[in-house]
Amino acid sequence: MILLIRRGITIPFPINIPILQHGAWHIVRNMSARSSDFPKTTERGEGEFKLKFKIVSTVSISMLIFSKMENRTNQEELCEIKSREKMEEHDHLTKDSRDSSTPMRPDLFHLHQMTGFDGFECPASLKHKQEFFPQWRLPIKMAAIIALLTFLYTCLRDIIHPFVMTRAHFFYKIPILVINKVLPVVSITLLALVYLPGVIAAAFQLHHGTKYKRFPEWLDKWMLARKQFGLLSFFFASLHAVYSLSYPMRRSYRYKLLNWAYQQVQQNKEDAWDEHDVWRMEIYVSLGIVGLALLALLAVTSIPSVSNSLTWREFHYIQSKLGIFCLFLGTVHALIFAWNKWVDVKQFVWYTPPTFMIAILLPIVVLVGKGILLLPCYRKRIQKIRHGWEDPTKMDKAEMAFQL
Repeated sequence: MILLIRRGITIPFPINIPILQHGAWHIVRNMSARSSDFPKTTERGEGEFKLKFKIVSTVSISMLIFSKMENRTNQEELCEIKSREKMEEHDHLTKDSRDSSTPMRPDLFHLHQMTGFDGFECPASLKHKQEFFPQWRLPIKMAAIIALLTFLYTCLRDIIHPFVMTRAHFFYKIPILVINKVLPVVSITLLALVYLPGVIAAAFQLHHGTKYKRFPEWLDKWMLARKQFGLLSFFFASLHAVYSLSYPMRRSYRYKLLNWAYQQVQQNKEDAWDEHDVWRMEIYVSLGIVGLALLALLAVTSIPSVSNSLTWREFHYIQSKLGIFCLFLGTVHALIFAWNKWVDVKQFVWYTPPTFMIAILLPIVVLVGKGILLLPCYRKRIQKIRHGWEDPTKMDKAEMAFQL
């Protein structure tokens, strides 16, 4: 307890304001009271002070600014701390001042230097200990690898093949057309990677017959990174929409329109209307818009301020049910975009399938896995396991193996 001395009267302050720094306690008091509030004499008995008048005290701690330091367990990570020797010396001087008649007040300037108002700035010695986007490392690496492989594959089919076969220069397609083929592949693949670990986890629980067996470490890390996978999927889908809207603004597209008009005149065609192509484009563009809107809803609900305002049932419904439906819309969007190109031999350049065929393989696997898990025989069993039920046959086998 720190004793406050004002006008020669020693008054114990009963309220402590502890500030933990390096294992020591610092207490700061700033009292404001009129001289008439204090009596001229006091009586001391049994270590307490009895005052005749009510003392109104005000504690001012506005000068203390401390940065919030999370996940810091080592004492060396605290910034601007005071050594134990100085704190013990400060406490010793404070105790000696109790018996003296000279008023002693805290050295606020020294306290300012001790606490460090620049506590929000991390020292240079600690910067190497801070991790840089730890939860985003796996999703960003996966997105970069998928984007790079898709880009090389698309360049091989759309740029290198025409150049080798007919000496046609289509390198102008790289900035817009090739990139816009890469973006949807990366987006739908990342979205499939959001829900694939859930299918694997359900199969894992069905196999072991219990929910208490720990997932493998790689699956655990994968499930913890699903939010980042989803946000990256929304990012690439948004870029895909912007790139698609920029098609009419390209100079090459205007030249193509003139060439198509000239070819129509040469062929004496009055109407170039293609019913199948019109329906194809109308449907897949509409599905793409709806899918992007649902993906935006998923991204917004993943924000902590929004997710905290939702109940667990609402959040689970949006992230699971609407998320799977969004993946389904993206897959149908790609299938309708292909239309009849599945059986077109010209699409298989150098015996390689088109890009959209490769893009929908993983989403189809996830959708089929989800569909199998929705069957009554598996769905009821998974619900029982997740409510704590354990398969006795699986447990007996596990116990026998453990005993052996």
